[in-house]
Amino acid sequence: MKYVLFVCTQNAGRSQIAQAFFERHGPPDVRAESAGDAPAAEVHPVVVDAMREVGIDLAGRRPKKLTLEMQLHADWAITLACGAKCPYVPTTVEDWDVEDPGGRSLDEVRAIRDDIEARVVDLAQHRIEEIREDRRQHRLRLAQLVPGLVREFEGQLDDAEIRKIADEILDTYEEVPIRSFVLTLANRRAREIIKARGAAPV
Repeated sequence: MKYVLFVCTQNAGRSQIAQAFFERHGPPDVRAESAGDAPAAEVHPVVVDAMREVGIDLAGRRPKKLTLEMQLHADWAITLACGAKCPYVPTTVEDWDVEDPGGRSLDEVRAIRDDIEARVVDLAQHRIEEIREDRRQHRLRLAQLVPGLVREFEGQLDDAEIRKIADEILDTYEEVPIRSFVLTLANRRAREIIKARGAAPV
């Protein structure tokens, strides 16, 4: 399962719209989440009205604060024109230059809504394989995991074999629901395997 994270400042308009449209147009093996660095108390009422017109009810959704777990969870992140206020997400990130619907008229929000839907449809129909094949998060975890294993098991296995074990172990934890646990679980399992192989007779 892959995860796309839509991020804006308040998670009250653009990122909520993007998440909802991705849930409509995206494939079932890629899930969408959205969050903001300074979440508002509610989704903008005008956004709720505009989305209701296209059969999507956002009335029950509440803006969420971007957490470390969401950052670690995301395989692909899209920031929505929040500029310097957009939080850092340690994965593949693209920025969509979309106006903030807060304080806009319904007609203006309709145009923003339609712009976001067109971008989401393009992502879901033409670039979804990029998301499925993106390995940046995997490589980041590998870079964090391997040096400690190499130091601990120097002389027992060569660096290439240790890296191969870590690589294979990380793949098995791709579906862990709480990805902040991935490195802990992968480190534990990799150490078990390396100890067993290092102790095995040649």
